[in-house]
This record gives sequence, structure tokens and C-alpha cells, in this order.
Amino acid sequence: MKQLPTTRFVYLDHAAATPVRAEVGRAMLPFFVKQFANPAALYSAGVRAKQALEQSRAIIGRILGAPADTIIFTSGGTEANNLAIYGITQNCQRPGHLITSRLEHPAVANPLKSLTKQGWKITYLKNNRQGLVDPRQAIKAIRANTVLISIGYANNEIGTVQPIAEIGRQLLRWRQQHRRSYPYFHTDACQAAGFLDLKVEKLHVDLMTINASKIYGPKGSGLLYVRRGITLTPLMRGGGQERGARSGTENVPGIIGLAKALALAEREKSSVTKKLNRLTAYFYQTLLNRGLVGRDSLNGPAIGTNRLPNNLNLTFSGIDGETLLLYLDRWGIAASAGSACAASSAEPSATLQAIGRRPAAARSLRFTLGRTTTKSDLDYTVNTLQTILSKFK
Repeated sequence: MKQLPTTRFVYLDHAAATPVRAEVGRAMLPFFVKQFANPAALYSAGVRAKQALEQSRAIIGRILGAPADTIIFTSGGTEANNLAIYGITQNCQRPGHLITSRLEHPAVANPLKSLTKQGWKITYLKNNRQGLVDPRQAIKAIRANTVLISIGYANNEIGTVQPIAEIGRQLLRWRQQHRRSYPYFHTDACQAAGFLDLKVEKLHVDLMTINASKIYGPKGSGLLYVRRGITLTPLMRGGGQERGARSGTENVPGIIGLAKALALAEREKSSVTKKLNRLTAYFYQTLLNRGLVGRDSLNGPAIGTNRLPNNLNLTFSGIDGETLLLYLDRWGIAASAGSACAASSAEPSATLQAIGRRPAAARSLRFTLGRTTTKSDLDYTVNTLQTILSKFK
């Protein structure tokens, strides 16, 4: 197909990364060029940097409904997930048992899988064709030596929102009945932030991961909430920053940006969710009306149900996601063929296979809308898809 000149850029890959909001950039800028001192320094410039860092921790704590000292800043979601998993398991004297699902992000799935080489056993919970796990099965899977349950709050590929609060509620009841502190409950909430309830007491989670780059904040900044009383073995040892759990000079501008982005996302959550639910439904219905997809093309839950409001994951007949992705790029449209963190892999999506898609059909295209997405953007995308797909009939 001929390369087409285009000046239009339609970005529909917000699950992979979001642009930094102007308000966030303005909040961060002084800490790059003026208030740049090390927050561990004892002189006044260092004290001011430390104060700004702790103010950000307090802001985030209020959003999560948690004490400020339960927030550990990291370099992003991947590090936070690794810190949660290795931090808990490496505290144990001997290998034990873990519970997870087959729909987890690689930043959770791969660390858990690596622990099997140390003798850890893993139970993978069953899920239905929408990707949902059953909270009762999570509790039934607990063994005497179960140390950690890790279930993602919202799936990054198909948008499935898991019943985290119900899992947490049943787990809390189980621990009370058995008079045990284990197993701990971790959730990766990177995709959930900005859309779903993040109050840790309502969710009954012990550890929770959040990433700035999914909520219009800077890349390279994230956090791990760790309930009081839980001790983590650090991944990195050094100066003992972040309560000894994460050594290294804190990324003050990134932390400022994370707090600002999370505060804005929380404030606008209701209005943005309503807008994106409406636009995603319109996008999908227009594709259906044009005959570009069928009802069985949608991967994950129905639009407007227990699904992220901005997520549309589709399998197109006669063309795989990677090929379609490259054609769309010629028209200035950015989408994703599954998880951005696994984009270099030619393997079928493990998530799609977990919900029953055959390997040949487990190569889909994911569109994830954002706060600035317009109806015109979606109309342009539909028209472009129609042009491309007509070439493959």
C-alpha cells in the first residue's frame, strides 16, 4: 500500500503511555532547574526538596486513604510490582505458595514465574471468557504455606476490572478466622488509577502499585503502597531511602509529577469516565454498523460493564493486529497490538489465550482512548480502517 502523507495524529494507545499534562509539567519544572538539591541534604535547599517530597507523599496518602508513611516511591510500575513480589517472598525462610491469574502484566507474571526456580509453587486461578476470576476460588486456593496473592485490578490488554474489593473482603475474613496475617494481597493498579476507587481500606489490599505514566504524569515514577506492619526485603541496598525499602536518591521532580497527576486524575475521575464510556461505545457501535467487526470480535467484557471505560480490544477478520497496526501508522493513527511491554514478541497474547481465543485469533488490536480523544478522532479512525480492510477482502 502506498505511503500516505498525513499531518493528522490520532493517539489511541493511552494504556501504554500518556502525555504529561501541562499542569504536571509546570509543577515539576522548578525541581529540575531551581529546587534541585538532594532531599537528604541538611542545608536549607535540601530541606525544601525534602519538604516537597513529603508533601507529595501526604497528597498521595490522602487519595489512597492511607498513612503517608505507607507510600514507597519507585521508578515505575515494574519496579513496584517486583518490590512487592520479591520483597515479600525473600523475607521467607523457605519457598512457599503463591496465587495469581493468567491475565497478569509481565511485570507481575515474570517475577512470579522466576520464583518457581527457587521452589515456589503457583496456583493460577481460572477465569471466564471475559477474563474475570471468582473471589471464592481465590480463597479456596489458599494453602497453609500461601504467602502472597497478586491479582491485577484492571487488565491492560482487554480492560477487565477484577473484583478486587470482594477478594480482599473474603481474604480478610479468612485471615481473621484462621488468626493469620498471611497471605498478603497485592494488586497492580496501574491501569485502574484515574478510573476506579483507589481507597486501600475499601479494597482490603496490603500492597498496591501505581504508575505515573498511565495518568498523564512522567515516565520513570511510580509507587508501592505497603500496609503498616509489613516488612519488605529491598531490591536495592544503599543509603536506606524510602524507609530502607528502596535505596537511591529520590526522583523529586518525578514524585512531584506523580502526586500532581494522581490528584488531577482523582478530581476528574467521574467526568472523564463518563466521557470515555460514551466515546468507546460510539466507536465500537460505529465499527459494528460499518460491518468492520462482528459481535464476536470484542475481547473482554461488554462495553459499559466491568471493563475500563477507555479500552476496546478487537480481533479483525483476515488480518492480524501487528499488520493492521503498521497500516494505521501510515495514516497517523497510534494503537497497540496487545501489551506495549510485550510489543517485541511475536507470540500470541497470553491474555487472549487465557480467555479462550485460539492462537491464530490471539493477535488483536487494542485501542485505548484518552481524556483529549474526540469523536472526530474516532470517525477518522473508522474511515481509515474501512479503507485498509477493504484491501484485504
